[in-house]
Amino acid sequence: MKSFRTEIENPIVEHEIIELEKKIFEYKQGTLDEEKFRSLRLARGVYGQRQQGVQMIRIKLPYGKVSAQQLRRISEVSDEYSNGNLHITTRQDIQIHYVDLAHTPQLWSDLEKDNITLREACGNTVRNVTASIFAGVDIDEPFDVTPYAHAFFEYFLRNPICQDMGRKFKVAFSSSSADHAMTFIHDLGFIPKIKENQHGFKVMLGGGIGSQPRSADCISEFMPVDQMLPFSEAVIRVFDRYGERNRRNKARLKFLVKDLGIISFLKLVAEEKKGISQPRIPIPYHEIKLKQTPLFKSTLQETDKGFRFWKKSNVYLQKQQGYVSVGVPIETGNFSTQTARQLADIVEVFCAEDIRLTPAQSILLRSIKKENLLALYQALTKIGLDRAGFHKINDIVACPGTDTCNLGIASSMGLAKKLHDVIEHEFHDLIAQHQISIKISGCMNACGQHTIADIGFQGMTIKSNGAIAPATQVLLGGGVFRDGKGSFADKILKVPAKRTPKVLRWLLKDFKKNRENEELYKEYVARKTSNYFYQNLKHFSEIRDLTADDFVDWGNQNKYKKAIGIGECAGVTIDLVQTLLFDAEEQLEKAQQEYKNSNWSNSIYYSYAAQIRAAKALLTTVNAKINAHDSIIEAFDEHFKVYENNVGTRYSETARLIQTQKPTESFALQYAEEAKKLLVWINHYRLKNAK
Repeated sequence: MKSFRTEIENPIVEHEIIELEKKIFEYKQGTLDEEKFRSLRLARGVYGQRQQGVQMIRIKLPYGKVSAQQLRRISEVSDEYSNGNLHITTRQDIQIHYVDLAHTPQLWSDLEKDNITLREACGNTVRNVTASIFAGVDIDEPFDVTPYAHAFFEYFLRNPICQDMGRKFKVAFSSSSADHAMTFIHDLGFIPKIKENQHGFKVMLGGGIGSQPRSADCISEFMPVDQMLPFSEAVIRVFDRYGERNRRNKARLKFLVKDLGIISFLKLVAEEKKGISQPRIPIPYHEIKLKQTPLFKSTLQETDKGFRFWKKSNVYLQKQQGYVSVGVPIETGNFSTQTARQLADIVEVFCAEDIRLTPAQSILLRSIKKENLLALYQALTKIGLDRAGFHKINDIVACPGTDTCNLGIASSMGLAKKLHDVIEHEFHDLIAQHQISIKISGCMNACGQHTIADIGFQGMTIKSNGAIAPATQVLLGGGVFRDGKGSFADKILKVPAKRTPKVLRWLLKDFKKNRENEELYKEYVARKTSNYFYQNLKHFSEIRDLTADDFVDWGNQNKYKKAIGIGECAGVTIDLVQTLLFDAEEQLEKAQQEYKNSNWSNSIYYSYAAQIRAAKALLTTVNAKINAHDSIIEAFDEHFKVYENNVGTRYSETARLIQTQKPTESFALQYAEEAKKLLVWINHYRLKNAK
């Protein structure tokens, strides 16, 4: 095993990268189970892609904040380890593709030089914390949520309670009641409020999109900021303990909330808070301090037609007097490292602070002096980033689809490029006139957020005369309202993919012709009703007259073939029970290390994780329900009463102490001993019953 170059000062990060390299070596040697390795690498931002032998790397950028130097660093690693392309995601991350697995430790090490992490960018963890791109500059914001979003990111990064949950967990902070961060589709969402001169949040819980979207419940109109982190930890602990772990399509928090009911769920949260060391965690607040930037002259005039249209559709006033934010649309979220470096130079010169990546896969330049707009426009024109229409109808959102994603059914990006051309050439007047969103997903998982779009498209398939062709599900009327409320788009019908541009043309012409007063698009859809659109579009869904071209997806030359991409090579056959026990021993070692470091709360949770994994190991040998932590605890008592007879206490009584005991030094020591006792007993039991 060849060691990588490291200049990392943080010993925790260095250990994690060394551990990743070690696990890659074990996996390639066939001594590490594929499933366990997948979980480990996903938690470190390393994701298998459609093409065999290469990985997608997701770079975690809290609330989309990126400095010019960080953008250069990301470009450098993409050039060295990938293909020189950067992809902005709807979670305000950056992805790079086609990376050799063996290069990922060094890539991560290189990124850490500029404080960029891969940790928990994928996997069953707390994903990237998103926030409104206008946080800190929003004219309507009660206060800047950025310090609180960053505190959330830091608190749960590497936190033992959220390293191996049943599914991912998504969080958003909006800057105002306009709710740019779309809190209604998140596991936890926070909208800033002020009450009696105190900062706090309206709290939304249990939202999500995907194939079964659910609007989040408002569980508090005002929660003081010092209660935000303890409450969130309790929610995550409940999700970790009671959430589904076998049926992946039912494992998100929204399903647990729906099954239990919001009142019962919040009772569990209240109980869980008893085991949290700090009932209140103050978070220091600070406002943005803008750096000074010089004034620049321009050869352009304010009357320039291109500049005027760009200014109307891309420029936003800030609460800081004399400053504006400027949107930079990035087509399908893809831009080259060469462009990224040129943009970094512009950011350093013109912006008084860092930029933000947007959930619509574009970029917001912030804190630019109004006097510099002409010069900035010229600079962006030189690098091809002067396109008008930021977060407008031509700024189409699209997931990677079949380009790189294992789950992709249709070409999201190919379709997005075609629809972009239709809008630019045939409906250019709509760009500045209306705020219409178009979002495309390559499958039902909704990474392109098609279920909350004014006009959404989902990749599907159709069968005609025994052959399969790419298709598009058309959805209408989704979007964000205000203050934690929104609507999910209605499914209208499915059409062959190659007819999607014709569908879009009809929709936009109909809107221009029949819109009343100042109707928003989603209001127009609601008034006309889904049946109206179905009746007028159903002729596009006819499949008896498909041509050869209908069997070729957008952006492709070959005949369409529905296929799931090839993942990593299969690992060797393993002893699942022993693998889980090894994992339990690792958790116990972590508990003992955290105890030595006086981190009582972390030590207790690792001891709990050790007990759960150990119990699950033995339960795999019997017909037991082990789809959630709570069911594991109940099942162990039922199937292994002999444990109580030998040890003197029921397993459930010991395991559930974490819910009632304060995280003290004495309890941390006691709980680790209980975990050790369980492991010793299970190993003895296996040995005895193997004879």
